Amino acid sequence: MDKYYLIWFSRIEKLNNLQKEKLLKLVGSPKEILKLGKEKLKKIEFLDDNCIEDIFNKKYIKDLEMYEEYIDRNNIQLISVLDDRYPKRLKNIYDKPALIFAKGNLDLLKKGGIAVVGTRDCSLYGKKTAYSLAYNLAREGVCIISGLAKGIDEYSHIGALQANGNTIAVLGNGLDYIYPYTNKYLYERILKNKGLIVTEYVIGTMPSKMNFPARNRIISGLSDGIIVVEAKERSGALITADFGLEQGKEIFAVPGNIDSINSQGTNELIKQGANVITSYKDIV
Repeated sequence: MDKYYLIWFSRIEKLNNLQKEKLLKLVGSPKEILKLGKEKLKKIEFLDDNCIEDIFNKKYIKDLEMYEEYIDRNNIQLISVLDDRYPKRLKNIYDKPALIFAKGNLDLLKKGGIAVVGTRDCSLYGKKTAYSLAYNLAREGVCIISGLAKGIDEYSHIGALQANGNTIAVLGNGLDYIYPYTNKYLYERILKNKGLIVTEYVIGTMPSKMNFPARNRIISGLSDGIIVVEAKERSGALITADFGLEQGKEIFAVPGNIDSINSQGTNELIKQGANVITSYKDIV
């Protein structure tokens, strides 16, 4: 598919992922969608007038050359749901992204792995546990998938890298923005060590509170199972676990001190039937 039109298609706000996927399957490419025109698009039953008007909004055409130049210069790959490179595991989830942006080792999209997630405000126990689990699993050839956030995510990626293993970071913003910026070194190290960074958000998309829960379905979707190391009672990691349950993934939880706020979520998962994990060997 033409990169120029894929970038345009990724920017359309009023089309949800399901509509984008249906349109691509029906018409074949973003370029052909534009060529159809408004009158023919009105005959498509899953598109309303607001969607059709938004498709032809001129703001999405603006600066496309700049977007394309940035993507080319930074070796970013655009992968649509119709692309052979699109990960099969992700195809099986509800509300799969119609397009993903990827930078690094695309072979990891075929590999699957284990998601290791948890709270940003983690304890020393959480840091050590995330690092140890990721390190030992990576040594066993398991790809570690997480979200490049502070805390548990950060130490999961570090553990995998220290083992010279594979890791995938899923972002809640565009690939041109590193959040938190303090993890810039980690972003660069993942790429240097043949890891992969992916997002469903077009370049220029800033991090927002709405984006991070949504990206958790991708972390779960790419994985074969999810380890929750530390999680508060209302934690984004629990959202990832919920997505995992919906997607039929194995859920593992690290037990914690009953007096610790960071263990309320994980201990509750165990009470609800999650697998207890106390060693990487429980996964292997």
